[in-house]
Order: sequence, then C-alpha cells, then structure tokens
Amino acid sequence: THNYAQVIVAVPRVHSTLNRSCLGASVVLHVGSETSRFQVDTVAESSASPAAPGPAPGPAPGPTDGSKPSDESKGRFRVVGFADLGALGSAMDIGLPPDVFHEPDTAKSDSVSLHSTGTGHTHVSDHSNTYYQRTFGHNTIDAVPNIEFYRQTAAPLGEKLSRPSLSELHDELDKEPFEDGLSNGDEPSAAEQAAAALAAKEAKGGTIKFGWVKGVLIRCMLNIWGVMLFIRMSWIVGQAGIGLTIAIILMATVVTTITGLSTSAIATNGFVRGGGAYYLISRSLGPEFGGSIGLIFAFANAVAVAMYVVGFAETVVEMLNDVDALMTDELNDIRIVGTLTVILLLGISVAGMEWEAKAQIVLLVILLGAIANYFIGSFIPTDSKEPKGFFGYNTAIFIENLGPDFREEETFFSVFAIFFPAATGILAGANISGDLTDPQSAIPKGTLLAILVTGLTYIAVSSPSAGSCIVRDATGDHNDTVSDTVNCTDAACTLGYDFSICREGGCQYGLMNDFQVMGLVSGFGPLITAGIFSATLSSALASLVSAPKVFQALCKDKIYPGLGVFAKGYGKNNEPLRGYVLTFCIGLAFILIAQLNIIAPIISNFFLASYALINFSVFHASLANSPGWRPSFKYYNMWVSLAGAILCCVVMFVINWWAALVTLLIVLALYIYVSYHKPDVNWGSSTQALMYNQALTHSLNLTGVEDHVKNFRPQCLVLTGYPNSRPALLHLVQSYTKNVGLLVCGHVKTTSRRPNFKELSLDHVRCQRWLQEKRIKAFYTPVFSDNLRHGTQFLLQAVGLGRLKPNTLVMGFKNNWSDGDMRDVEIYINTIHDAFDLQFGVVILRLQDGLDVSHIHGQDDLLSPHEKTPVDTKQQVLVTVSPAKDSDSDSCPSKTTSSQSSPLIMRGNEGQEGKKTETKSPLSLADQRLLESSQQFKKKQGKGTIDVWWLFDDGGLTLLIPYLLTNRSKWGDCRIRVFIGGKINRIDHDRRVMATLLSRFRIDYSDINVLGDINTKPKKHNKLSFKELIEPYRLKEDDMEQEAAERLKAQEPWRITDNELELYRAKSNRQIRLNELLKEHSSSAKLIVMSLPLARKGTVSSALYMCWMETLTRDVPPLLLVRGNHQSVLTFYS
Repeated sequence: THNYAQVIVAVPRVHSTLNRSCLGASVVLHVGSETSRFQVDTVAESSASPAAPGPAPGPAPGPTDGSKPSDESKGRFRVVGFADLGALGSAMDIGLPPDVFHEPDTAKSDSVSLHSTGTGHTHVSDHSNTYYQRTFGHNTIDAVPNIEFYRQTAAPLGEKLSRPSLSELHDELDKEPFEDGLSNGDEPSAAEQAAAALAAKEAKGGTIKFGWVKGVLIRCMLNIWGVMLFIRMSWIVGQAGIGLTIAIILMATVVTTITGLSTSAIATNGFVRGGGAYYLISRSLGPEFGGSIGLIFAFANAVAVAMYVVGFAETVVEMLNDVDALMTDELNDIRIVGTLTVILLLGISVAGMEWEAKAQIVLLVILLGAIANYFIGSFIPTDSKEPKGFFGYNTAIFIENLGPDFREEETFFSVFAIFFPAATGILAGANISGDLTDPQSAIPKGTLLAILVTGLTYIAVSSPSAGSCIVRDATGDHNDTVSDTVNCTDAACTLGYDFSICREGGCQYGLMNDFQVMGLVSGFGPLITAGIFSATLSSALASLVSAPKVFQALCKDKIYPGLGVFAKGYGKNNEPLRGYVLTFCIGLAFILIAQLNIIAPIISNFFLASYALINFSVFHASLANSPGWRPSFKYYNMWVSLAGAILCCVVMFVINWWAALVTLLIVLALYIYVSYHKPDVNWGSSTQALMYNQALTHSLNLTGVEDHVKNFRPQCLVLTGYPNSRPALLHLVQSYTKNVGLLVCGHVKTTSRRPNFKELSLDHVRCQRWLQEKRIKAFYTPVFSDNLRHGTQFLLQAVGLGRLKPNTLVMGFKNNWSDGDMRDVEIYINTIHDAFDLQFGVVILRLQDGLDVSHIHGQDDLLSPHEKTPVDTKQQVLVTVSPAKDSDSDSCPSKTTSSQSSPLIMRGNEGQEGKKTETKSPLSLADQRLLESSQQFKKKQGKGTIDVWWLFDDGGLTLLIPYLLTNRSKWGDCRIRVFIGGKINRIDHDRRVMATLLSRFRIDYSDINVLGDINTKPKKHNKLSFKELIEPYRLKEDDMEQEAAERLKAQEPWRITDNELELYRAKSNRQIRLNELLKEHSSSAKLIVMSLPLARKGTVSSALYMCWMETLTRDVPPLLLVRGNHQSVLTFYS
C-alpha cells in the first residue's frame, strides 16, 4: 500500500472581462492504492458551486480562458505542481507525510499542503486548501490555528511553519506583497525547512530522553541524600535533640519546597530547554541576573564535584589506614584516590547520558539498600553493641534525646549551617532539562516528590530511629555497668550501664562522638560504607553532568564574550565535551588542594543565591502581571515565593556571613558587567514586563498633576529625517535633553504615491536600534504626509503620551531655500506658524555649511548587523545615496517613501538589474567641510563662550537652553555671555537689572553686554545686500494692474508687497544691524543662542520672513534661534 497524501496545485486567479469576478481553482491529487491514482477536485472561489470531482490523469490545468496568469503568481502564490510520481515521491521524501515526521505533541492531519508566503518561500502546512474548503465552504489561504505556527525557529519538538502574512491576505492583487525585495524575516525556505526537519529527525532517532522518574526523581534524591545522611545526622541529633533536629529539617525543607514550587511554576510557563537554573532565571529575570547566576552556579557545581570526590576519597583512605595500606601519607592518598575517581566519573559522563543514568540507578539501589539496612538493624539490638550506646528503641532514650545538648560552642544556627547543604540538590533534575522528554511535567513531579521522600527519610533517620535507639555518650567498655544507682540518672542507667565518666570527655561512642553510628546500628556494616560511597559518587556524578550543561547553555546565549568555544555540542545528545573537560580541570584543581573547609560555605551560598533568585523570579513575574505569565502549575503564590527568597538570603548569612557577602558581591559584579555590555537578547523577561507596568503607572500619575514652572524641561520634537541625516542637530539637542527631557526624532516622509506602511515599520525598527547603538536617548517617529507642514502638524498633535509630550519644535535652517521652489519656503515658514499656534516653542539651528549629510557616502548605516542580509543572498542590501540632495535638505526630512529612493538604504535586486555596486568618489571640499561641521557638537568644546542674545523675553527658554548645555561635560569649559538691548544713557542700569535677574535665577555668567547701539542704522552695503536678496521675491504691484497683482499674489502668496516692505522697513534694518553686531561681538563664540524674530501670521510674507532669518544668521558661528511659547520656564521662587 502507498502512503496517502494530497498535493495542492494553486492556480492564479483569472480576471474575467465579462463579469469582473475572480475565479480561483485548486486541483487536489489523491494518491492511493486504487488503480486510478489521481482524482481532481476543482473548487471555485466565486459564488458558483464547486465542480464535481472527476478523473484527470495529467497535471492540473491552467486558466481556460486563455488569459495570462495575474501578477499574483509572481510573488504571492507560487504554482506548485508534481508532473509525475517521481516528483511526488521526492516531495514525500522531504517530510510531507505527517505520520512520518510529526512529533507526538502535534496534531495529526489527513492532508498536507505547500503554500507560498509571498516571499518566494513555500511552506509546508499540515492543512491543505481542501481542509479550509471543508471548514469554511470556500477556498482560502488563510490558515486555521496550528501549533507549528507558534514554534520558535530552532524548535526542538517539530519544524517551524509560518502562517500567511497579513500582507498576503490583505494587499491588493496587483501589488507585489514585498516589493522591496526583502523576505519576511529570516524564515527558511521549504527545502531548508524540510532538510532541517529531516536532519533533526535522524538525529533524534538515537537521542536519549528521560522521563520524570529516571531524569528528575532519581537524580534529585541521589543528590539530596549525601554523606550527611550517614555520617552527620546522628551528631546533629545529639547536639540539637530530636525536637530541634526536626525543626532544622523542616526549616530546610520549607526553603527547598518553596523553591521547588517556584521552579515548577517557571518550568511550566512554556517550553524549557537545557540550562537548568540558568535557563529558568535568565528567561524570567533577564540576562543580567541569569548571566551572573549561571556562571557562579556552573562554577559551584564544578567545585561540588571536588567536594564529593574528596569526601569519597577520605572514606577510602580511612579504610586503607585501618588495614595499614596507605600508599604515601593521608593527604597525598586523598589526592591520588580523588584523581582516579574523577577520571572514572568523567569517563562515565563522556560515554553519554544513558551510561550516566544507568550508573545513577546502580548507585540508587546501593543507597536504598544501605538505608533499608540501617532501619532493619535498628530493630535488631545485640549485647555486643550496648557498650557502644545502641540499645534499640527505648522510651527513656527518646525522652533524654528529645531536648538539645549543645557542646563545644555549637548553637542552633551553627548546627543548621552544617545540615543545610544536605538539603541542596533539588535542581539536579532541572539542570538537565534539555535531556528530559517533557520538562514541563517532569520537573514539578520529580522535584517535589524527591523533596518529600528525602525530607521524610531525614526525619525518620533522626527522630524515631537514631534519637530513640542510641544514647549521646558511651564508652564502649563492657565493664561500665551500673554500680551506683543514686548518682546514675541517665537513660543508660535504666538499661544497666553507667556512662557518667563521659561527662569528663574522652568517650569515643554515642551520638555525640561517633560519626559511624549508622554503621554500628545497621544489620550489615559494610553496606553502610557502600552507601557512603554511593551517596558521594552519585552526587559527584550529578554535579559533573550539571555544570557542563548549565555552562553550555550560558555560552550559547553569548552573554560573556570569549566563552562561545564551550557552546559546541557533540554527538546525538549534543554533549558539551569541552564543558566536561573544563569541569574536570576545575574539579581536579580543587581535589589536589584536598582541603575544602574554606570554599565549601561559598558553594552552599552559590546554590542558595540561585534558589533565592528562582523564588524572586516567580514573585517578579507575578508582580509584573504580564499576560505571558501563565504557568500550568497552579500551586504557587507570589508572596510565598517572596518569603522563600528572603529565607534563602537569611540562610546564606546564617551559614556563613562573610561567604554570603562574597557571593552577593560576585553576583553584583557580574550583574553590573552584563548590564554594561547589554547583550543583544530579548527573552520577554518579567523585568521588561514590570518596566512597562511602572512606565504606564507613572505616565498616568503624571497626567493627573498640573505642570509647574520649577519642573519645566525642554521636551523636543526634532525634525531630523533619518536620525543619521543631520548629526549636528541631533547631537546638540541631545546635549541639553539627555537625562533631562524628552527627545523625539520626527521624520516626515513626503510621498506622491501610495504610502508603504510596511517599510515605515521596518524603518522605525532600524532607526530606533541605531539610536540605541549610538547611546542617544531618543525616540524615532516617522509619518507619511503630502508635505512637511501637514506631516509636522500630525507630529505636533499626536506625538507623546500624557505629560511626556514635546513642547518645543526643533528644526534645521533651510540653507538652500533660495535655490529651490518657493512653495517649499511657504511650507517651511507655515510649519513655524503652526508650532506657535499649538503653543510650542521653536528652535532653529543654522550651520554655515549646512546640516544634511545624507548625500555623502560612508555615513552611519541604519541597518544593524543583525538585520543585514548576507552578500550571497538574492536580495542585497546596499548602503548608497541619491545622486543629489533633496530640495528641502537642512530643513525637513528626506522626501522618500520607498527604499529605492531613500538616501540611506538602497536595495538591489539581482533578478532584475543584476548586482548594484557602490562606486565611491572622492569628497568635494564642501562635503569635507560639511562632514567636519556635522561632528562638531559630538566632541568636547574646550574653553570658549556661549553667547546668549536675549533680546526679547520669551519666558526664559532662550536662557535655559544655554544653562543646560553648560551642565554637560562637553560644554563644561564654556561660559555664558549675555547680550541685551538697551539705551546708551542706561547701560549701567540695564546691566545691574539683568545681573540681579540672573542671580535670582541662580544662573552663572561671565559677562553682561548691553547693546546701546542696537538701533543705529546698518551699513549701506549691508542694506544693498538685503535689497538684492529680496529683489527676486517682490511682487512689485505698482508696476502692474491691480487685478493682475492680486491674481499673482493669490497664486504666489510668498511674494513681498511694496506696502509690506515699507511697513516693516525698521524691522528689516534691525535684522541687518543685529547681524553686524553678531559679527562684531560673537565671531569667536562656540555657539550663539539668539531670540528668534517673530513674524505676524497673514501679514508678513514667507519670503520676507525667510530673508530676515537669512540676513540675521549669515556668516556667523553656529547659531541657535530660540523662541519659547511665552510661558515662564524659569522662576526664582522656591
């Protein structure tokens, strides 16, 4: 029999000239075991009923009316057909049949289709077009919900599929969905997907995955049941008594249980990959916390290998010492045995996870046998064991051991510190999360059950067993029987022995003196020794596996540069062999020290720091209230998790306060390092969610508070175009808004054709990333409009959120206004009027060489490295420029909409024009000067002055901006000089008044200049220059008929009438005179800040206003024209 499959052949729609309806058809080829292998179903998308199925031995027919296929087939619907069974077979080979390549968790489907996404990619889908037809009654490429659509690109559980994009479903039929030639993201093609799926399946054929018992439960129990169970529990009972021992165990269990609940909540909030504690914390709290904890957690596991191996080696060396079989001395023998042991464990680990799991099972059996052997032995008291303090279960012993008997300066907390490391190890299963069949189910069940079982075991060993069977002190001498019943009051006295001599010290037996009591109690002593070996080796093996797995996950995320070499995996299980070698080297180094009393508490604190952050992660995620926080494990509480985090921190300091401080300092240092380097990852952490919540809350709170003059700050909407088009403008504004006010880079994209909103969205992402990479604290907001004025109106009215809204419009001066269309000047001047109408302040920057550098090759590329396409792909992204500057450069954003005409980003299409190459020509002298001036505000200014020509009171913005500039390190060496208008006979008075005002404002200044000659007539040649400047723009109505003059004025409203020129002659002369004074007094200033002259709307023509600004700012240093909205922005009241 043959596999059953359906293959869809999508036929382009045919436009009918008669009824203007669209006909869509699909041909379904059924491949089965019958004689007739093909069956054709034709489905019409129009209102006509579907055609009846019939046999069709050939391939699917095309349009029957002779018309050409529509453009839709070029990009949106790629025709996919199989002419013969060979082609069909090849399609089936790449993974079409769902029963061959689907994971158990994916929905089965009767049909498989290939559909194009409009990017030239054909995607495999579980649901064919006929499936949709059966569901909705008509043929559509709109996809029904499918789990494959929600996978990440590197999904380990199945291949990643892409649903049809919104453009494919929504764009007009005659429009190429991706006319820019960019593919839809980084999604692979059908062939690439199928090949990847096939490779994944082949690899997974031999992949070892563990269930919750073998992968989590056994691993956690082995790690928690350490040597503490066999050689320290009896001593703890003797010191703390049965009651406080149970309290110690319960306290430790509470911490681990809360952490287990938190771990379960995080593990069930989405798919968990390899990396254990690092993965859980980093995906919850972000790379800063995850990166710091991941590194120390991996290191702690590596050193823990040495701890457990040294514990094993010490036991072996003690046995050798008992039989006089030492090789050298005790210390070197520990090193020798430890080295051989860790080499053996490394071999087991490198052999693969399956061998490691088998070894763990063997060790578990031995450990369970040792525990059972202990309990069985506790019911079999013998006379030979009574002198050593073991009498079997006895009420008198239980009562005597119920209370504490702290000796040798031990306290409750010191005993707790000794016990707590025995409770760690609950993350042993989570650390190999990548090797679990279903981590979401396995981690909660295995971890919590392991905590329960081991907690009950510790309680059972301590209270009813050791505390009820063994006295605290015993001599081991058969002759120490009761001789004086009066002075002998201990429990042993009631059993016929007198151990009162032990109060003086020197006894070797009993709970307080003999660490090998469990061997004494047990039915078969050597089995307890085997249990000690099993506990140490299993814990060492678990740590040896955990450390490389966590470290590999950390290195894969590239949080720390230089560690990527350890990210590589080998074999079918992606084993981190390099990580194993590194862990082996770290472990061996500490084994050779052979004394871990100092480092041990730090390791415990490293584990506790991880537990604290896991608990805090759950609290943080719940507090952020993100819709993405939906753990399927419901038995957790945010406040309980917070209490668990606090408990972990408290326990850290209880165990060892200085080690806790060292741990916190290391975490803090790594946190600061990762925060500073800002790795380019986005995991949707709860930190992001909480940041959004706080921003939203604070924005709403701000809205309810009225603005106050003391809190005024310039919030600027800067018309930069693309952010890298006018660097001088952006750098200067950022100098006085950084960490002070809002900065929005507005970009008006003027277009005469249909706007491309998809490109607008892509540009927004690119530009915002560019701003972040350049450390410019600004937002980028583009809009489409028919001209600069209307686009700026949109921005002025819509940009901002509540109080976080611009109050100042910043523009570049239109240097080339006289060379272009005067209608652009009309738009430019009206934009200034609109800003004043909306109560905005206006700031205009003029540099003599201009601002716009977008036409120069080699400028900062807006495409981030992550967004650039490789050179060998079909679609190349080339950074190039338009041949000429925009007509409105230096004044408004570039007039571009599509990438083909953008001055920043050009995309070449090999299929149409071949490879476009960028030809670099040497820069002209003017462009060299422009490039130099564009960077002048980026560097430190050095000593100089900022000259403030505060001619008119606009509320204080003209003075506030220079003050904010001088607070920056780049402008810190500059001093403010203030220039004001005045009369010759009142110069001293005016200077004192201004000095008083500036001192009240608490603004430092170096000098105040009163311009007594401001009203002097300008020089004759300057007046002539002004006359020549306005001559081309005059209406000259006296030389024509009134009707013709009115008609011309209506057509060209920017023209200057004779009446207007005469009315504002004095104001024109003032601008000429001010330019003369600027050249006289401020020719060496680093920056001039000057009051912007106002022109009454509807009275002063655009040409005259432009001539005023041109005359005022010509041939002077960088000049900032400022006019506030005449609301006070400075105050001298507290």
